[in-house]
Amino acid sequence: MSEPLVHLICGSTGAGKSTYALALCRDAGAVYFSIDEWMASLFWMDAPKPIDGAWALARVERCMTQIWTVAARVAERGVPVVLDFGFGTPELRARFGDLARDRGFAVRLHVLDVAAEERWRRVQARNAGAGETRHLDFAITREMFDFVEATWRAPDADEMTRYNGVRIEGGSQA
Repeated sequence: MSEPLVHLICGSTGAGKSTYALALCRDAGAVYFSIDEWMASLFWMDAPKPIDGAWALARVERCMTQIWTVAARVAERGVPVVLDFGFGTPELRARFGDLARDRGFAVRLHVLDVAAEERWRRVQARNAGAGETRHLDFAITREMFDFVEATWRAPDADEMTRYNGVRIEGGSQA
């Protein structure tokens, strides 16, 4: 397999995905695409209070579609891209893994594996202003954390093989 051009960063809330992704970008000379950054820049300031899940998910979908358009253009020029979307379901991983492979891009799935208790501790620290991703300017509530936990499905062995997966135990510190 050739050197990966598309890196899918996978893990639940607080696993250290963004910190890991930014380090990977530095090491690989890759361009970073963060769903959190796009949502924070484009939509969170207009979010209804309390947050409406359907409202948020529609905007996440729009961001992911546009991010892929730009990321594919970058990868076509031989520059690696890192997609920091969380990739919490097999369907989402297949969607973007297959989009990349259909364009002839090598793919690598990076799975950050961290216990829920440690991830919640990291989220609380980030909410308090610590860590490399504190600039995102929105707090993750316990309700948001629990919602993601309820929908999160870790990649199975077949997905790891299909997308040249690597598992990072303990993740990165948020």
